[in-house]
Amino acid sequence: MGSASCMGCHREAYDGWRGSQHAAAMQPANESTVLGDFRDQAFTEDGTTSRFFRRGERFFVNTIGPDGALHDYEVVYTFGVHPLQQYLVPFPGGRLQPLPLAWDTRPAAQGGARWFTLDHVAPLGAEDDGHWSGRGLNWNYMCADCHATAVRKRYAADRDTFATAFVEPGVGCESCHGPGAAHVAWGKWPAWLRATLRRDKGLAVRLRERAGVQWRVDPRNGLPVRSVARRTSVEIETCAPCHARRVHMADGWVAGKALLDYYDPEVLVPGLYFADGQQRDEVYDHGSFLQSRMFAAGVTCADCHEPHSQKLRAPGRQVCLQCHAAARYDTTAHHGHARSGEGSDCAACHMPVTTYLEIDGRHDHSIRIPRPDRTVALGVPNACATCHADKPATWAASAVANWRGRGATGNQPFAESFAAAERGVVDGVARLLAVANDQGESAVARASAFARLANTGDSAVLVAAARALRDREPLVRRWAVEAIGGAPDGLRLQLLTPALSDSVRAVRQRAAWHLARLAGRIADAPARRAFERAAAEFVASQRYNADRADHRVALGVFFLARGDTSSALAEFGAAARQWPRQLDAVLNLAGVLSLQGRERDGEAALRDAIARVPDVPGLHDALAQSLARQQRLAEAIAESERAVQLSDGEAAFRRTLDALRRATPQHR
Repeated sequence: MGSASCMGCHREAYDGWRGSQHAAAMQPANESTVLGDFRDQAFTEDGTTSRFFRRGERFFVNTIGPDGALHDYEVVYTFGVHPLQQYLVPFPGGRLQPLPLAWDTRPAAQGGARWFTLDHVAPLGAEDDGHWSGRGLNWNYMCADCHATAVRKRYAADRDTFATAFVEPGVGCESCHGPGAAHVAWGKWPAWLRATLRRDKGLAVRLRERAGVQWRVDPRNGLPVRSVARRTSVEIETCAPCHARRVHMADGWVAGKALLDYYDPEVLVPGLYFADGQQRDEVYDHGSFLQSRMFAAGVTCADCHEPHSQKLRAPGRQVCLQCHAAARYDTTAHHGHARSGEGSDCAACHMPVTTYLEIDGRHDHSIRIPRPDRTVALGVPNACATCHADKPATWAASAVANWRGRGATGNQPFAESFAAAERGVVDGVARLLAVANDQGESAVARASAFARLANTGDSAVLVAAARALRDREPLVRRWAVEAIGGAPDGLRLQLLTPALSDSVRAVRQRAAWHLARLAGRIADAPARRAFERAAAEFVASQRYNADRADHRVALGVFFLARGDTSSALAEFGAAARQWPRQLDAVLNLAGVLSLQGRERDGEAALRDAIARVPDVPGLHDALAQSLARQQRLAEAIAESERAVQLSDGEAAFRRTLDALRRATPQHR
């Protein structure tokens, strides 16, 4: 229906939303929405000068394109509003691409009112996935689902084109409340009929987890407690699709549907999070919040954020003092700083900021107790260092211990175990297993432990994961499947077959992935049908994301495991053509061709990829091995030397070269 259809009956909520960043997440480019200076402004970066200008009411950027030359690109949509605004330009095949040049919307006094680049590396070539015009930064896959309402991606793999559609740009009312047609119709009924029929008011979801709830202070410990326990996460899962680092598995999600039927959220794994669960890469809020004491206590997003305006329910520390008694928490005894100083701000200590996109500072929603002692022991960041950057972590840890009179705790007891496992200590598996088995841990921590235990094959891990397949938390079940994935064939078949009938798609299709090679051994007819249904879901999910090489490669591996070599080659070939830097695509294609006795075809695939991206050492190494299999040792050595040169002597490539040299007649 569009958000305008809500205005008549919900004017206050509509007006709040209209001024929010949700409403401005994506807008048609016009005089009122474009914030950047397009008055024939020049910006130079890496030796390239880009120019921002107008033609009548239209906005243009002259900048370097995928061919390395300067071109004029028309801005058709704005993207975001604060602290920066990006701009989208159309490309052939229904693509929209975000320009790498953004406008800093902060005031000039804060360093804003300027053009800047989101990509500080030298301009990349057309075949590079990281080029702003390339597949790696494509709006249709990367951005659309969270910046527009009711998006349907509509990628056609056979034509490599998009026909992406949405109801309205920006995050509209129906993004959070679901399709509105039935509700609008209900609102037009006579009052007596509305009271009699459709108690759900025609809404796809009722966000009522906060209805009638009061927070009071528990006199036994002084902590806030909900008057009624929160038993569902409908509201939180309504926010999660756009506030989580996740893989989008299928079209069709609307508010109220199960998150893991349409999205596969990332968990607390190295590279994305620090060992203690602090945000590291751009992970947004969901995975952080799930590990927090607030989530465990029943807090929802809307307890702190007014959902229409997106503003805090109260300014600054007052938002925390809605539930936390000021007499206990807004004191020097609690925060250890002068009440008027920055250190007295709740968020400064409990929600430290990490900057993304050069200038976009985002609070860590794990809402943790500062632990400089863990900086000393584990090397993770701590909030104290934000203000006390001139002091070592040992000083901060000592200061906290002396001030508090005891060691700090927090809601992330898994930190030491995750850090130990990352260091490869002897008892790393046992420590992860203890986290996975601990029902007192958050579900995201237990799921993360199973994620880190994948492919260990340890018998105790398999016992724990088998038990976790019956856990009430779908996130735990999903990663328990992964922990079983490396089990011996017979045991894997036994343990994962029931997961093919799990209640959520993410669990079912991962079980199908791990059973693909063993499906012919499923004897029970209902179980075979369950596998085929789950396998179809897996294939559909990869087809939905076939605009990305990793999904086409996964599909090819799945087909290969099921004995469908021709379909596997088709997927590897398509991925290799579209993403020549995707090594798995090219290497799998060449490898399967080699196994079929088509070594020359495999060589041709490798040479084609090298022609487009000549600086990838793995391609030269694979070509060297192909040439060696054809007894063309001189050519093989030349390619191997190139791989070693490009990789600065990486050991794996040097081993190939040494083996080839030993195989030459001169060496023998």
